[in-house]
Amino acid sequence: MSESISPVILCGGSGTRLWPRSRIAKPKPFLPLVGNETLFGQALARTSDDTAFTSAMVVTGKGHLDHVDSETREADVSIIVEPSARNTAAAIALAALRLPADQVMLVCPSDHHIADTKAFIDAARRGAELAREGRLVAFGIRATAPETGFGYIKRGDPMGDGAYEIESFVEKPDRDRAEAFVEDGGYDWNGGIFAFTAGYYLKELATYRPDIADAVAKAVAAGHENQNRFEPDAELFAAVPSESIDYAVMEKTRLAAVVPVDMGWSDIGNWHVVREMRPGDADGNRVMGRAELVDCRNVLVESDGPRVSVIGLEDVCIVVDGDEVLVTTVDGAQKVGKLAGAQNQSGAA
Repeated sequence: MSESISPVILCGGSGTRLWPRSRIAKPKPFLPLVGNETLFGQALARTSDDTAFTSAMVVTGKGHLDHVDSETREADVSIIVEPSARNTAAAIALAALRLPADQVMLVCPSDHHIADTKAFIDAARRGAELAREGRLVAFGIRATAPETGFGYIKRGDPMGDGAYEIESFVEKPDRDRAEAFVEDGGYDWNGGIFAFTAGYYLKELATYRPDIADAVAKAVAAGHENQNRFEPDAELFAAVPSESIDYAVMEKTRLAAVVPVDMGWSDIGNWHVVREMRPGDADGNRVMGRAELVDCRNVLVESDGPRVSVIGLEDVCIVVDGDEVLVTTVDGAQKVGKLAGAQNQSGAA
């Protein structure tokens, strides 16, 4: 059994809450939202330590291929091209079917920020140990605030060395429940990062969702490979039921474990979060692009060209992208995805 871990980077999804910067042409993973590197580039970089990881496998859709190619031109990666989006259970199965059964997979979203790479790698190694013992491991993000936009993992019995059985997965709670979770101390955010061997994942998927397992296997068997790319059969893959790994496997399996980790994680889920992740001036203002702020506090301005002038505002986010302009309070940032511009074909990501 290989001691190395195979990173599987999932590169899909929408990101409409970061409209108008996040669009079909350049969605969230390919934006430099924190620092100068894109979130996808960050995901590649933190899984590039060859003492822990093999070369990465990227699972992405056809619409993202140009961006993936441009960022992996110098990297030793393999790419699986999804003909259609069928959610994470199927995307992970595609990768698992392309790996040896005993190979540990580390499944990582491509659109998150992780500040502490060492903590990430240490947790990945601990998760890999459990995966080799037949566990399906979720990585729990230490819940530092009563977030209502995340699912939670309730820790069960300790397994030693920072790992726990999973007592339950909890859907996104209301504010009161989220506050109770944080006060309890036994709950972590579900960050969507997982570790397991390819064989155990496929076995559990076949046990709980044989329809997904069988359909993906047929699409892979009829697929084709060209250099570092593999594409399953489009017609067969379109017939795969769409389901997340959480619902399809993790909430059902008896083999689930959690490794809690404090690694400076953020899902960069809206413009308020972007503001908090960027360094600010003495008044808490964060500016990218041409802008002038007078008597403002905690204002985020991002402009790809036009000069933005702001006077006397507080806790506001202003984003200019081409001919689209977004102005929202910090409290309203969660609702950006409901705007018509974010939902239609010209603005959705």
